[in-house]
Amino acid sequence: MSELPGIVIAGASGRMGQMLIRSVQDSDKMRLVGVLEREGHDWVGRDVGEAMGGQPIGAQVWDDPLEPMARARAVIDFTAPEATIALSHTAAQARAAHIIGTTGMTEDQIAQLEPASRHCAIVRAGNMSLGVNLLVQLTKQVAAALDEDFDIEVIESHHHHKVDAPSGTALMLGEAAAEGRGIALADVRDAARDGITGARKRGDIGFSAIRGGDIVGEHDVLFAGDGERIVLRHMATDRALFAKGALKAALWAMDRAPGQYDMLDVLGLKG
Repeated sequence: MSELPGIVIAGASGRMGQMLIRSVQDSDKMRLVGVLEREGHDWVGRDVGEAMGGQPIGAQVWDDPLEPMARARAVIDFTAPEATIALSHTAAQARAAHIIGTTGMTEDQIAQLEPASRHCAIVRAGNMSLGVNLLVQLTKQVAAALDEDFDIEVIESHHHHKVDAPSGTALMLGEAAAEGRGIALADVRDAARDGITGARKRGDIGFSAIRGGDIVGEHDVLFAGDGERIVLRHMATDRALFAKGALKAALWAMDRAPGQYDMLDVLGLKG
């Protein structure tokens, strides 16, 4: 029997990192060959199982990604924009697929992934759940069917630890709504309202962000017209669904040609 493909997890000590580590350990389709943390982190050099408070699992925590990446087919990365950009260079060098769930990336930072995508497959998504990606498609379809008599608002809720707003998923949904209407989101984006803002501009796509407690992730797309409203909703109650999607993306991307992909490619939802 051939050896299972190796996976590296970046940002090992974070909540998503630990969830991914457990998910790979539970998988019969891949194996964990190492995990990554920033230089100076007290987990570096330890077995990650012990670092997480359990038994050794035979996977070390590294601050230099090259050695574990040389033994991996893919790296799964839910970290921070600058860390993601740096890791993309190593993934390209190792010819390993780079699965990116990092949010809060600017357009300039996203553009910096392009050189790496010439040498490895990159799957980048603001959200890796099947349900959310179906919601993206539905949002595009409804936006295409309704004219500017319907205001569009993307409302998202997350836990109080989240540092970026709007969420990556909210921006995915806003992009889908704009695409459905045949416009650029940058031209109609309405966010961060405070004070005397004036009346809402016709055709704008608004964003509202809620932060509190331990909310995993909730997203509504509101189409509000005179006398009626349409609400499309997705509620995540378990972070494991994002890990499941990331593992699916990693397995899918291992045999893909270099290039940039998203979860609609992985799930076969591209129209």
